[in-house]
Amino acid sequence: MISIRHLKKVYPNVTPLEDVNAEIQRGEVISIIGPSGTGKSTLLRCINLLEKPTSGEVLIDGKSITARGADVAALRRKMGMVFQSFNLFNHLTIIENIMVAQMDLLKRSKNEAYEKTMSLLHQVGLSDKADALPEELSGGQKQRAAIARTLAMDPEIILFDEPTSALDPTMVMEVLAVIRNLASQGLTMLIVTHEMQFAKDLSTRVFYMDQGGIYEDGTPEQIFTNPKREKTRLFINRLNVFDEKITSKGFDYIGLINRLYLFGEKNQVSKKTLRNINFVFDELVSQIFVPRLDPGAELLFTVEVSDKKNGAVVTIGYGGAEIEPLSFCDEFSRELISLATSEIRTSTAGGKNLLKLHVR
Repeated sequence: MISIRHLKKVYPNVTPLEDVNAEIQRGEVISIIGPSGTGKSTLLRCINLLEKPTSGEVLIDGKSITARGADVAALRRKMGMVFQSFNLFNHLTIIENIMVAQMDLLKRSKNEAYEKTMSLLHQVGLSDKADALPEELSGGQKQRAAIARTLAMDPEIILFDEPTSALDPTMVMEVLAVIRNLASQGLTMLIVTHEMQFAKDLSTRVFYMDQGGIYEDGTPEQIFTNPKREKTRLFINRLNVFDEKITSKGFDYIGLINRLYLFGEKNQVSKKTLRNINFVFDELVSQIFVPRLDPGAELLFTVEVSDKKNGAVVTIGYGGAEIEPLSFCDEFSRELISLATSEIRTSTAGGKNLLKLHVR
């Protein structure tokens, strides 16, 4: 359905797309992942010509939309786009936001546009918000309204540009649930996303972008479990690592624990393992290491998880003299740590002492 051939995009100071090639079949759901700055959003914007490619071509159903004289408007009508910033008209109600383009561009009657809109609002769970203004909706509700507006144009292809990146974690799931439902309807979708578990569960294919192109293309199982190329492996491995650097006794404990739990949810870490990691952090890091932190020193706290293994590996890195932390714990704390871990080892690396704990 979509052919991308030697696509290149050059800006004055950077070239995000050097040579992108892909063939996308009707009904495929493709997640596009990769580090920031590797051209993921630029690729979507070139596909629907919000950005004009420097060279190369994009074909939709065999017709080039980048060729001189192409009927871009007709070909574009096959595509809808959902942005991270919603792009709703703030002075219009939700129902007006969705109806206006249907009447102006598709020439539907007011009654036809109304019926279509109410059906879509019901589909995305917003039928009771039809007369609300965008400012009265939460971020998740705004994004669902934006998705309904895109669907109202009857697209065959939908491009999602990081549709959850502007949302609070509590709102992410409601938007992902709507996109998951769309995937079951046979629409062709390209989704730039940082939600890796969603990409694993939903996609038929995953594009990992790096070095100016699609660095690796494969099934979710291949990309996330057995990537073939080095940069892909490094990126996927980093997704499974939680790193924090503590540089003062007055560190933001609540913020760190919140980030740890979000990391656990994204990586589907069991509640038991997350609880045990929290025990280790409270009993060792908060009670033993941080109170002994010298001014200007830093403490590293790392959690590694794996799709292939249960539990997690917690590493505490610290400078200065090596200590035996369990000797500073009371009997209750030692018992908690013993129940939470299966192995504890010490080592040194890069001038730091490392305490490594295998958490159950």
